[in-house]
Amino acid sequence: MAEWDEEVDLLVVGTGAGAMSAAIAAADEGLAVLVVEASDKWGGSTAMSGGGCWLPTHPGMKEIGVEDSEDKVLTYMDACVGAPEEVGPASSLERRHAFVRTAPVVHSWLEDHGLVWKTAKKYPEYYPDLPGGIAGGRTVEPAPFDVKKLGAWYGHARETLPPGLPLFAGDTYLLARSWSTFSGMIGGANLVFRALGGAVTGKKLTGLGMSLAARLMYIAKEEQGTEVRLESPLVDLVVEKGVVVGAVIGGPEGDRRIRTRVGVHLGAGGFDHNAEWRKTYQGLDDEQSSGNPANLGGAIEIAMRHGADVALMDDAWWGPSVAPTSKGGPTFIVSERSMPFSMVVDQEGSRYVNESTSYVDFGHAMIERGLERTNHSWMILDVRHRRRYLNNAFLMGSKTFYEEGVAVKADTLEELAEKMGVDKATFKATVQRFNSFARKGVDEDFGRGHDAYDTYYGDPTHGPNPNLGEIARGPFVALKIVLGDLGTKGGLLTDEDARVINAKGKVIEGLYAAGNTSASVCGRTYPGAGSTLGPALVFGYLAGRHAATRAAEIGLGDATDRAVGAPAEESAKA
Repeated sequence: MAEWDEEVDLLVVGTGAGAMSAAIAAADEGLAVLVVEASDKWGGSTAMSGGGCWLPTHPGMKEIGVEDSEDKVLTYMDACVGAPEEVGPASSLERRHAFVRTAPVVHSWLEDHGLVWKTAKKYPEYYPDLPGGIAGGRTVEPAPFDVKKLGAWYGHARETLPPGLPLFAGDTYLLARSWSTFSGMIGGANLVFRALGGAVTGKKLTGLGMSLAARLMYIAKEEQGTEVRLESPLVDLVVEKGVVVGAVIGGPEGDRRIRTRVGVHLGAGGFDHNAEWRKTYQGLDDEQSSGNPANLGGAIEIAMRHGADVALMDDAWWGPSVAPTSKGGPTFIVSERSMPFSMVVDQEGSRYVNESTSYVDFGHAMIERGLERTNHSWMILDVRHRRRYLNNAFLMGSKTFYEEGVAVKADTLEELAEKMGVDKATFKATVQRFNSFARKGVDEDFGRGHDAYDTYYGDPTHGPNPNLGEIARGPFVALKIVLGDLGTKGGLLTDEDARVINAKGKVIEGLYAAGNTSASVCGRTYPGAGSTLGPALVFGYLAGRHAATRAAEIGLGDATDRAVGAPAEESAKA
């Protein structure tokens, strides 16, 4: 009786950046690869993201005249992430070296596969003033992709961006002020012309993270011929004598036991929407994640059952979000809180953070201040903010927000404080102090507007500080802000080759992980835009290449003799 239903060289679980990078790299080396996705939609968190990838020292930096080096990046990581011995093994020196050394390789490798990169020249690091930091260039994003190339398969994508909208992440800071500044108007016009250009040439262009997810899928499925199965969740790993030799995969027709000759790669996302785990590991009674709703942590849990170690489970890619309504949400916010004529206060009516800081630091500030005081918080908007700048939360209308108390409006600040339920005297004093900073252009409490990251999302036409504007003209609006995230940061502990480590610090042979299924090499911080996707691509690539090395070590022949999907006994005879 056959023990296995089929055999492959490498089984890849998930369809986000880390998973597809591993699949493509392994197929490049001649391995027979099968990709399985638990949900009925492919693309994972990558498809829902902004698409930026932090790939320091990539070749495009020289083209824009920015000098970078491995030593400079490692210095920067030491400064913003912390010393490896302080952060822990997820951000070990070996993993940092592997990431920095391989980032430019991955950039060129994907270019060779047809992915066109755009260097985010103006997007600064999140800590540009720290040693090794730079004012822009380490982040890249994919050019818009014509999803018609995927045919009917595109209909199964986890699309969040309307097709025909070839948006770059770098467009968003301009679009936020597209009707109030000249540069914003030019940015909006460029997007319109880009969309029209696609339409008149018969293309259906998409941008942001969907462009990256679609390009990776096209390379794997259409160019390399890799099979991708949806609604095929990982049920269990098969381990013999401490080595992963296969997996049990569910599906509409029941479970299948798949033998893996060189390994299983887990790139199935984090545990964003696993309420029980969010409570256990992070102390959250009610998660408000903007991450992939299919991310329930199943792959992490299964690996843990087989001895895998985990790290950073209490952390996430935090960020403030407008509270959800019955119509949807939460809405992750970035530019809105950086524009002038806005500030954030806690439930006592006091400021507690630089509103323009990186979203991860903002989230950590909410936690450190105490969620009983900061979740929910309130973002206060002067009428000039509402008139001049885009607010993503209100894109589909504001009626429900007011009806459900997520937004309140008042003609006076005293009335606004009453509707928010904060102490009137405290709130009045906070506004007065904030307004004095706005007039001087210096935030003496939290330093808002002090570096290139803060001002990137500000209004360059407003002075003396592009991030500070008085809260003085009504009607005023207050939006309820909660602790949100883009996904969880903790997961399986892996080494510099993306091999999963067990609780004794030993490699689990035949098991790899990347992306949010693994604990982040960036530790508890967010060095720059794309610090999720960049490392996901890099460690997925390293996993695929290591799997190929393992195949050579055990003496596998040409993958053309090992057809994916063939019954085990037929594959064995080949």
